[in-house]
Amino acid sequence: MANSPQNSFKFGREFFILGLTYDGKQFRPSDWADRLCGVMSCFRPEGSGGPNAHLQHSPYVRPTLLDGVRAVAVSEKLREIEPLAYHFVVDFAKDNNLQVIEACLLPDGAE
Repeated sequence: MANSPQNSFKFGREFFILGLTYDGKQFRPSDWADRLCGVMSCFRPEGSGGPNAHLQHSPYVRPTLLDGVRAVAVSEKLREIEPLAYHFVVDFAKDNNLQVIEACLLPDGAE
């Protein structure tokens, strides 16, 4: 698979890991995005989150839906605060042959 798209990742400020493999199959288990984000919940800006921070997702790794497909939005800022955590997420996508798209979310009402 040396020529598959997953081997040529170049990420911008944010990218999305989709719950679809490059073969078009849905990734299982169905709660994979919540599990991945739960593992990454401790990576956050210093001083954020308060006493219940462990119950919240990291602002750098968030579950979302894209066109009805479970996905995880990953911020480039994660690489700045913890490179190993960033590489863990990237490797998770590669190891599971998951589709990755580079994108940037716009605030509500922006065009």
